[in-house]
Amino acid sequence: MTQVISNSWTMTKRCLKTSLRNPDNIAAAIFIPAIVMALFGLLFKNVINVGDYNYIDFIVPGIILQTVAQAVTGVAISVNNDMKKGMNDRFRSMHISKSSVLTGHVLSAIVRNMIATAVVIGVAFILGFRPQAGFTEWLIIAGLLILYMLGVTWIAVICGIIAKSPEAAGTMPFLLFVLPYISSGFVPVETMPNVLRQFAENQPMTPIVDSLRALTLGLPIGDNLTLALFWSVLIIAVTFVIAVGLYKKKT
Repeated sequence: MTQVISNSWTMTKRCLKTSLRNPDNIAAAIFIPAIVMALFGLLFKNVINVGDYNYIDFIVPGIILQTVAQAVTGVAISVNNDMKKGMNDRFRSMHISKSSVLTGHVLSAIVRNMIATAVVIGVAFILGFRPQAGFTEWLIIAGLLILYMLGVTWIAVICGIIAKSPEAAGTMPFLLFVLPYISSGFVPVETMPNVLRQFAENQPMTPIVDSLRALTLGLPIGDNLTLALFWSVLIIAVTFVIAVGLYKKKT
């Protein structure tokens, strides 16, 4: 176990250093979500009816989930590049845990996503976001976001492993970017057409969004947090096993 942790930390540092060598990618991952937050906040705040909510307060959770989903496309590309350019052949010659190679990609993505999330929240504050969360609520929010990030990043890792090219790897996680739109992230699910409403009410993004919204605004959370944790842990467990299994088979 000690070796796995040490190897994972080494691979995480390697991925972070690789990211620093591509400042344009870092800038895009940080500033594009900020621009999306600004556009939604300025263009649609007087157009979309979200009941008693301030629209900025309402959409922050959805923008955060969309930000993370968009950012993990870079993980899929990075994993695929390692597969196609021979880096994994070099890793195979070393006495390291196979899962640590993938874990490095995932953990470095968590760091980048937390920075992007902080930027989005900062822009939301400028636009009028006024959360009511206390210290405990913010800790729960951070924990839930990390679980969500882990889940979607492992999905991106799978895409990177099975894709035939880096270009394909970058487009395969596209559904993760779309799902926050078909949830309670941007409009109340009650206002959706029946088919979309049924899907939105039963997909993982909705309880995660509802939990984040309730925690940030000091609203009753009901069973949303339990459902959000269940979905997040389930996705992590399933995708981790699949990703490691596929990686071992491919290498």
